[in-house]
Amino acid sequence: MSVKAPGTRWYNAVWRWHFYAGMLCIPFILWLAITGSIYLWKPQIEARIDEPYAHLGGGAPRATAAAIARAAVAAVPGSMFHRYQLPDSEDQAVQVIVGKEHRDIRVYVDPRTLQILKTVAEDDRFMRLIFRLHGELMIGDPGSWIVETAACWAIVMILSGLYLWWPRGMKGLSGVLWPRLHRGGRAFWRDIHAVTGIWIGFLGLALILTGLPWANGWGGYLKEVRALTGATDGPQDWTTSSHEGHGGMAMGDHVGRRGMSMDHAAVDLAPLDRIIANVAPLGLAAPVLIVPPIRHDGLWTAKSDAADRPLRAKLTIDGASGTIVKREDFADRHWIDRAVGYGVAGHEGQLFGLANQLLGTLTALGLVLLAGSGAILWWRRRPIGLLGAPIPLGRPKFGIGLIAFIVALGLIFPMFGATLIAILLAERIAFRRMKAVSAWLGLRA
Repeated sequence: MSVKAPGTRWYNAVWRWHFYAGMLCIPFILWLAITGSIYLWKPQIEARIDEPYAHLGGGAPRATAAAIARAAVAAVPGSMFHRYQLPDSEDQAVQVIVGKEHRDIRVYVDPRTLQILKTVAEDDRFMRLIFRLHGELMIGDPGSWIVETAACWAIVMILSGLYLWWPRGMKGLSGVLWPRLHRGGRAFWRDIHAVTGIWIGFLGLALILTGLPWANGWGGYLKEVRALTGATDGPQDWTTSSHEGHGGMAMGDHVGRRGMSMDHAAVDLAPLDRIIANVAPLGLAAPVLIVPPIRHDGLWTAKSDAADRPLRAKLTIDGASGTIVKREDFADRHWIDRAVGYGVAGHEGQLFGLANQLLGTLTALGLVLLAGSGAILWWRRRPIGLLGAPIPLGRPKFGIGLIAFIVALGLIFPMFGATLIAILLAERIAFRRMKAVSAWLGLRA
């Protein structure tokens, strides 16, 4: 029999929605944690992949940058020059990105012999595949919507879990800050789940929130805020859909995607060497990309594409003279762009070096343990023939505050709000009138 005490139903609803959110999110949490953990170690993984091209040696004189770029373009017939990446050392292969049929192709060129060592489409690079698996399930924008919805419900799952498991009237901190490992069965897994949630919950929230700017819905939402606050004086430094290019190059700089200008086909590569001569001594954070003019103004761009985004800088350079016309550092960007930049760098594990990578990996593993222990708890307590949604009784009372909080979440995270409305309507219109379905979902005691 269900309890009708005023306010109890609100706590019951929190408990039930925590359960439903967990059932929805567990597969995605496992997926995102695994792919995200791999992406956290992108610098080390890419360095290992490119190791054969890092120390070429040889005593022959280096070719000019223009000759290297021409060799890369010639290696992909019908392509055009898009970007030149400054090598980290004299004996490293030069990576040149060329474009062909709306695809970017990375060409590795020996700077002394002009031999083509490797060509790979940007979308086929290993870490780019991990990026697409992580953010869009390899199915483009529909995958981004799915991941965003799961992420929003994961926020609800963590917040409701922290609230439900917050200690009330307990003596001591065992079972709160550390698990009582001597307890067996369901009590053991309850402690593992609760303690992991306390330690990992806030880190998990930070990890999810800093990943949302890439999502289609929330990213578009942020674009509107950016426009309203006057932050549109330059392209944003993150992408929000599969057709906007790669994580490092926003549309304003990424000339090889939609809106590509065919003017680049006839670009004069001679300015490359004078531009590099002026840019290289500045010590911009690697990787540094040199981009040809988008218009007929002769203005080139040199941009740090560092994963630690607060280190980034962008230079506008006159190709004819090599003179730096304008410099824009991270500190010059709008506060929204700076806030997102710090968040994205932290999300990718690059804001404070190795410690950031370790903390992100620990958080991801904690979320896996949280999801796994939750699944075990559900499996152990589920009644035969029912989904097993819990209906706790005799809990604290809640009212308008909880409703206001849920409404606020729905406004801040539109995908959560939209799916919540859809679920509530389905529950009200259909599920509660279908006794068998209602009982199976735990809508009835």
